[in-house]
Amino acid sequence: MGLMSYLRNRAGLVVTVIGLAIIAFLLGDIISYGTPFWMKNQNQVGSVNGESIDYQVFNAQVDQTTAMYQQQMGGTSSPQMRNYAVQQVWNQFISQELLKQEIEKIGLSVGRDELNSLVSGTNPSPQIVQAFTNPQTGVFDKTQLNTFLSQINSQGTPEMRQQWEMLLENIRNERLNEKYSNLLTNSVYVTSLEAQEEYNQRNKLANFKYLMLDYSSVKDSEIKLTDADYKAYYDAHKNTFDNPEETRTIEYVLIDSRATANDTAATKSVIEQLKSELINSTTDSLFAAVNSDTKYPFAYIRKGQVSPALDSVIFNAPIGTTVGPFLSQDRFEVAKVVDAKFSPDSVKASHILLNTTAEGGIDKAQAKADSIKRLIQQGESFSALAIQFSLDEGSKINGGDLGTFPRGQMVPEFDEAVFSGKAGDVVIVNSRFGTHIIRIEKQIGNSKIVKAAIVDKVINSGKATTDAAYAKANNFFGDVNSKNFAEVANKQSTTVHKAERVVPMDNTFNGVEVPRDLVRWAFEAKEGEVSERIFDTEDNFIIARVVNIQPKGTLSLEAVKPQIEARVRNEVKAKMLTEKLNNALSGASSIDQVAQKLEKTAVDIENIVMANPVLPGIAMEPAVVGTAFGLQPNKLSKAVKGEQGVYAVQVTGFVNPAELVASDMNNQKQQMQTSKAQRSWGAIYQALQHKADIHDNRIRFY
Repeated sequence: MGLMSYLRNRAGLVVTVIGLAIIAFLLGDIISYGTPFWMKNQNQVGSVNGESIDYQVFNAQVDQTTAMYQQQMGGTSSPQMRNYAVQQVWNQFISQELLKQEIEKIGLSVGRDELNSLVSGTNPSPQIVQAFTNPQTGVFDKTQLNTFLSQINSQGTPEMRQQWEMLLENIRNERLNEKYSNLLTNSVYVTSLEAQEEYNQRNKLANFKYLMLDYSSVKDSEIKLTDADYKAYYDAHKNTFDNPEETRTIEYVLIDSRATANDTAATKSVIEQLKSELINSTTDSLFAAVNSDTKYPFAYIRKGQVSPALDSVIFNAPIGTTVGPFLSQDRFEVAKVVDAKFSPDSVKASHILLNTTAEGGIDKAQAKADSIKRLIQQGESFSALAIQFSLDEGSKINGGDLGTFPRGQMVPEFDEAVFSGKAGDVVIVNSRFGTHIIRIEKQIGNSKIVKAAIVDKVINSGKATTDAAYAKANNFFGDVNSKNFAEVANKQSTTVHKAERVVPMDNTFNGVEVPRDLVRWAFEAKEGEVSERIFDTEDNFIIARVVNIQPKGTLSLEAVKPQIEARVRNEVKAKMLTEKLNNALSGASSIDQVAQKLEKTAVDIENIVMANPVLPGIAMEPAVVGTAFGLQPNKLSKAVKGEQGVYAVQVTGFVNPAELVASDMNNQKQQMQTSKAQRSWGAIYQALQHKADIHDNRIRFY
């Protein structure tokens, strides 16, 4: 092989590996850092401590992640899938930027000698190993690496040198991350006292009696909450009311525009007429393509690829039979069985993909594919040819290997070739992706498949249904203003819903899909404003009003009042019940005496551990269980405020665990240290994120 040919082949592999590594570590490593946020650039999706990310860069990563989701989940891209991608890319931007800044602040670095060692030393980076592994043997080839290193600067193209620099940067970042992770791990330690306490909390048993005065024993109507009650609770729990980003409370009405029984009946009439026409059709595939709402491929299908109703019938129906209509979720379906046969359940195959257009058209692409096929048949390595010629970046890194897949996962032309051929065949197929040279490696199983012309009709809302719903929504919209939202809803017998703590990237209110335009409006509107227009989804017309705005930071007492009302009420009840219980405890020597005074019965429980502070049949009560472990046997506690009520406790005895021997102590410390180390990054990341100045402008773009 000529030198430049060798370099091109190795560069192709390196470029592919770089691409995969970039996705794995930095989802692109193309973030433009350093632009100050104060420039208010309209293209900035957001920033972390002044370091911003541009929309074009961010959106390219969103597209990449969406495509990855689509490949993993199958089917077409959906708004929900893209929303998940937006959130993932944003989370990765924040985490990698926080980590990058922290590493710079600490002063961690990778020196020249260290980087050289990661490339050509005795223990090279996993990315180098992956890039220079021989695809035929699966073994790291250091000779190829050394040859590449000796020739990259003198005979490599500018593009190859750029890709190599990107790989080196990726290796450097991987090493920096590893150093930071090791720094965190090595900063965690566990003392013998901590290990002993943990052991005791999990193994020391307490047997005790308790008496509970339930909060529910005091009627809510008897409690009159004051501003002082609210303020006392708020001041005591202020650190729990931190709002990490601006949120809004939205009230809204949903005017149902979904299909009615009349719409269902009308759709059924349509599908029954189509069934009659399909029975008599002589061009079944064309008929289905023209008349079906869903354009099903006219191809062989296996069990499980169609709706359960169709699946249960078409594999037993004679050829030529038309079945249905069947109601499947939101549509009616009919199908005509055109053919049936037996076929492998799955196939293992490899391919080389050529760009038909770039090769000069189908004829020239076919000629090149024939040449590659002859080389394969003459014994040339399929893997090497895939690395050299294939445009499929996802499979060429594995020598064209596509793995094992069932029927229906590939495009129809590809499917037909690999499922109709036999193991060992090399076939050429054209599809919308290009020209494929395919080698069938293995066929597995054998089951019945059918070719069917499937026609479906979605049950949509008819014009009368939609017009009636819109008229109702328009009446509400015409009458409502910022002051009378609830009043108009009540007068028009419409339910007002409320969505609490809505954030800018929400796509649902209480599980109901809402348009992004509605959320954008809500975050531009002022408190009390009613939506500027009627919003709509497939199921509803929506009119909304901004009830209040909760800014980023510590929420005010007024903002949290509704959510803390129940707890404040229990605090007031706790004071009343504590006084009542302490009076009964006065002068008593046993919990049974206290119970008798209060006309209650003490509950006897056994084998309670501190690590799991649950009162059987009640709830988690850490304060109560903690009190029990702090008591001497037979000594009565004072009143203890718990989650469900106010308690008194009397310990009947403890069962101490066996002493920890040295080897067990070391094991205990090691387990705790491992657990702490695993949690350390999460805790550090939360602290860094809480401290960071993060600006999120995604709502402008998504």
